[in-house]
Amino acid sequence: MPNYHITPRPDGWAAGKEGASRASSVHSTQREAIDAARDYLGNQGGGELNIHGRDGSIRAKDTISPGNDPRNIPG
Repeated sequence: MPNYHITPRPDGWAAGKEGASRASSVHSTQREAIDAARDYLGNQGGGELNIHGRDGSIRAKDTISPGNDPRNIPG
């Protein structure tokens, strides 16, 4: 299961996959970055969302359940 981190940047808030060299997306608010990361994790089968505060420390964690996988549809 992938992990995503929401981290502060000078130009906003980054939603990035753990271990990636670049952010998946950058947003003007932390809420927008959290919503985007939730979507990413839902589409990738779930995982852990780590939300960092302005000081860089993790302030909250959330486990995202799997999203809808069209391959599981019978027929």
